[in-house]
Amino acid sequence: MTTYKVVSSSPTFGKITSEPIIYLQQNDCEVIILKDDEINDREIFADSLRDADAFVVGIEKVDEQLLANARKLKVIAKHGIGIDNIDLELAESKGVAVKNVPNASTNAVADYTIGLLISSARHIPQTVEEVKKGEWHKKPGFGFSGKTLGVIGTGRIGQAVIQRANGFSMNVIAYDKFPNLESAKTLGFTYHELEEIYRQSDYIAVHTDLNPETQHLLDLKAFKKMKPNVIIVNTARGGIINEEDLLTALNENLIAGAALDVFEHEPEFNKELMKHERFTASSHTAAYTYDSLAFMGMETAKNVIHVLTN
Repeated sequence: MTTYKVVSSSPTFGKITSEPIIYLQQNDCEVIILKDDEINDREIFADSLRDADAFVVGIEKVDEQLLANARKLKVIAKHGIGIDNIDLELAESKGVAVKNVPNASTNAVADYTIGLLISSARHIPQTVEEVKKGEWHKKPGFGFSGKTLGVIGTGRIGQAVIQRANGFSMNVIAYDKFPNLESAKTLGFTYHELEEIYRQSDYIAVHTDLNPETQHLLDLKAFKKMKPNVIIVNTARGGIINEEDLLTALNENLIAGAALDVFEHEPEFNKELMKHERFTASSHTAAYTYDSLAFMGMETAKNVIHVLTN
């Protein structure tokens, strides 16, 4: 007989490996994985949480409507890092703990960020498409050695990106509202105000949280302060970049290129932005490696059990 009911809306929880599900079951949990149609219908979604003790969530919005009938709920466990989709004040008011896995995908996202930087700088996606069509063109790209990388946000992922950039002999500058001077000394980068990041950077990598202060942090006003050869990569949160302004910046040659793995309204896209030849897009997949998802799943399951049994 099971003691706890765990409901998951995360599309990847327990999919890469069944170990997190088995772990929960071994700890007296009934695990229910919601289907897409159950998640897309908010009434059905909310009703599925009526008797839940724990809720494993992906990127779905967790608000008053969703938690209205979740009277037994003790923990919301994010299958990932960012918790900006969860109403934290609401959870606190209901006595529901919120847990995430902050170090789940550090290396995966850092690797992917460098991959997007290289892809954009060397026109790799465009060249691949041309060759597949039977076309044979050579486009000069940009190198890394001696160039300046501006990192916005120096948490775990930002620091991991800086470590990798050091391997390319890049000059790294960074901005963070709460500078980590010890890490700056260890990794050999310097902190600057955003204005200097915009003015000096040949590449910009975004790794900050999404909050009211960072919403549309990179807008047309910011793009106008950047070098015309700058390439911007965002693997953090979509709302940090104003996508309409980004399209304008590309069309007016204010910047050389951009690559986004995250968007403000996923999975809706700006169709004109997608068509731009100097823009690269991916489907919020930076964290998706077998290694990171397996680790993330087990840590999420452990977070659930820790709250339920303490």
